[in-house]
Amino acid sequence: MKLKNDIATSESGFVFNAARGESFTTNPIGVDILKLLKEKKEITEIQEALEEKYQIDPTTLEKDLYDFFKILKQYNLIEE
Repeated sequence: MKLKNDIATSESGFVFNAARGESFTTNPIGVDILKLLKEKKEITEIQEALEEKYQIDPTTLEKDLYDFFKILKQYNLIEE
């Protein structure tokens, strides 16, 4: 899974899909996920990084992470 090439992101959580002219915002954890996707990290690497940084319960994180990926896919921001 990776972030599409025409997606621009900012440190403040602004996400812009240039191909569709749509913009979105996300929270700091979302910003971290998008950064890791841009670095071409695998899902397990993303999960491990977030667990370590935020001290999140792995089960809760896994559910929330997959929910976030579902939203990214719904808005056509990622490709598999």
